[in-house]
Amino acid sequence: MKTRITLKKIANEFGVSISTVSKALKGSHEIGEELRGKIQAFANYYNYKPNNLALQLRSQKTSVIGVVIPEIVHHFFSTVIDGIEHYANNKGYNVMVCVSNESYEKEVLNFNVLANGSVDGLIVSLARGTQESRKYDHIKGLVKDEFPFVMFDRVVDEIECDKVIIDDMGGACKATEHLIETGSKRIALLSTKDFVSVGLLRKEGYIKALYQAGYTVEDDLIYKIDDSKNLYDQIKKVFESPIMPDAILAVNEVYAANALIIAKEKGYSVPEDIAIIGFTSGLISEFTSPPLTSVRQHGFLMGEQAAELLINRIEQKEPQGFKTEIISTSLKIRKSTKS
Repeated sequence: MKTRITLKKIANEFGVSISTVSKALKGSHEIGEELRGKIQAFANYYNYKPNNLALQLRSQKTSVIGVVIPEIVHHFFSTVIDGIEHYANNKGYNVMVCVSNESYEKEVLNFNVLANGSVDGLIVSLARGTQESRKYDHIKGLVKDEFPFVMFDRVVDEIECDKVIIDDMGGACKATEHLIETGSKRIALLSTKDFVSVGLLRKEGYIKALYQAGYTVEDDLIYKIDDSKNLYDQIKKVFESPIMPDAILAVNEVYAANALIIAKEKGYSVPEDIAIIGFTSGLISEFTSPPLTSVRQHGFLMGEQAAELLINRIEQKEPQGFKTEIISTSLKIRKSTKS
């Protein structure tokens, strides 16, 4: 096995500088043809390979992009990561993923680690704690420094950067319209607290569909779930209402699955007694009994578009104004709603 060769060893062999060897290997005509040929032949014989880490350090380019997500177990975020990796890998980039666990402090820590020379750019969906606190200095600092940065799903309108978002309002509107079209009259909403941007938009879509159908929007049918507390106990209150709803729209599949479990425990038939729709058509929705009708968010496509925006920004292929890409939703009809 031949000894690993370096630029320094080649330079010592020929009694020249490292710079001369580097130029010779690049075919520079600054180096005489005979010496250039000898250096190239020597390098080929010893299977010389450039030190990629050293090259990256000199060019200040890592060919790695960072991704910060609120949680790893959520089907939607896992599909977004798949989309990011698919596009990034095809463009010669690797992906480094960090999880904020919905914490503002953890998100800031992730930013400090990743943006300190570890990656060429960041793709981020904001933590619930960040949206609640409305502390965005860590993001504004990156944007001010022109660090390549893309927000997806949970975004902040006031921050100027590239964004990829779901048509959350349109998705909730479609879901509510489906419930109305299949005969539901009293539709409950399981939403997040209003500081979570996607939950607020989905609530607005629900309200829009009710108004368009001539329904009255009843505040007692809108349940704002606190994810830091027991979900089951909060969702159970829907079924303890003096007048039961005949349908539920949940802003994620975990809320929807909990509602389905409680409905069956209470002796209700789904969808005959109560229809249920959730957001995110993941494995939970597919394998519940009955399977849940879901708003499909197309996370893989969102990931691909976020990676494309970021890599274009890194490589300055499109250095002009920031873009916001909007991903349309679709409805996957399963057996938790009436036909």
